[in-house]
Amino acid sequence: MKVKLKIDAEKAKAYINLILIILLVVIEIVVCAQAYSPDYIPLFIAIVACCLALIFVESLNQFVIKKFALKMLFFGIDSGLLLAISLLTGNSFLSTLYCIVLTGCYMTVDRFKDKTILFCVSCLLFSVSFIIGWVTRHFGASVYDSVVEILSGVLFGLLAITLDYIIVQFILKFYRTNVQLSVALREADDSRAQLKEVYEQLTTTRVYEERNRIARDIHDNAGHSMTSVIMQTEAAKLLIDENPEEAKNRIISANIQAKNALEQMRESVHLLAGRPQAASFSEELEEIIAQTIDGTDIKVRSDIDDLDMDYDVYRFIRNSVKELLANGIRHGGATAFYIELKQVENGIRLYVSDNGKGVDGQLTEGYGLKGMREKCCAFGGECVFSSEKDEGFETDITIPFKTKNQGEEE
Repeated sequence: MKVKLKIDAEKAKAYINLILIILLVVIEIVVCAQAYSPDYIPLFIAIVACCLALIFVESLNQFVIKKFALKMLFFGIDSGLLLAISLLTGNSFLSTLYCIVLTGCYMTVDRFKDKTILFCVSCLLFSVSFIIGWVTRHFGASVYDSVVEILSGVLFGLLAITLDYIIVQFILKFYRTNVQLSVALREADDSRAQLKEVYEQLTTTRVYEERNRIARDIHDNAGHSMTSVIMQTEAAKLLIDENPEEAKNRIISANIQAKNALEQMRESVHLLAGRPQAASFSEELEEIIAQTIDGTDIKVRSDIDDLDMDYDVYRFIRNSVKELLANGIRHGGATAFYIELKQVENGIRLYVSDNGKGVDGQLTEGYGLKGMREKCCAFGGECVFSSEKDEGFETDITIPFKTKNQGEEE
């Protein structure tokens, strides 16, 4: 079982300050115990008073005072009390007391520059206090002994204060870095959870959008094709006795539409099942052409490049070819087609023409042609239909080029 330990920064600082105060009390008890003598009761009372005052001032500085300027003022009072204790006790545990007081001050100062200034000033104050305290307590000692004792005491105290400064700075740096890392990791976990939730929502939305798109394709393409099949077979039933040739053409057209509808239904089922596309684009178009002319006298010439294009564009091009073949046979009575698919400078160009009877007068776009134009415009392309009587029907579609990878990135 994984256990996470959460530490509040303010509480941790308060606990450390409390420990420092306790250490200060312990050291001062030792100092007072060493200074006690029945012959020097007034001196002992003065030492106790200074120690109690130091505890009181240091407690205020650590737990009550918040402003930096006031803290430095109280640190000056601490230094005065430490000097007094040094004068009264002869530097007993002076460096230790300085280290405890400085550690608490370091924890309340944020800027490294301020801590360094505090350290330098403290070293100077300690040196002055030690020298004054030693001279006061050992007045009359030889110069050599005084110099040696003072130098050794000052150097030892400065070494202790320096080590305290280095160790405290290292611990504080480590602690703050750890806190920053903990905060960063917590924020990263929160962001990851949010991203996961958004991703799941987007995935669900994309699934619904894809299903809706497939449903629209089934409705628009297969539904339209099946409607045409019904209409063609109904017309063939009425014409089979009076005009067998026309009935035959209607049945052929219905057969083409039925094959196209079946192919569209198969593809939609494959999409829902998550099956990949098996054949290349050019092979699929060739298969559509083969299904169209199967069992008929219809001729189709084609020049089709196997282009790498976005899947939505691919479906539009393929369905447009089906629609134009079916329209040419059903409405124009075409027997020959030319299909060209090329990559041009400004995109993909699909050109389809037939030899049907064409349009007499103004071209009226039906359901299939209107839907083709709208989808082409949705891709940012251009769709042009042209026809004249007995001149067949031409369709020229140009779509800005977009590869599969570009479609996925967008």
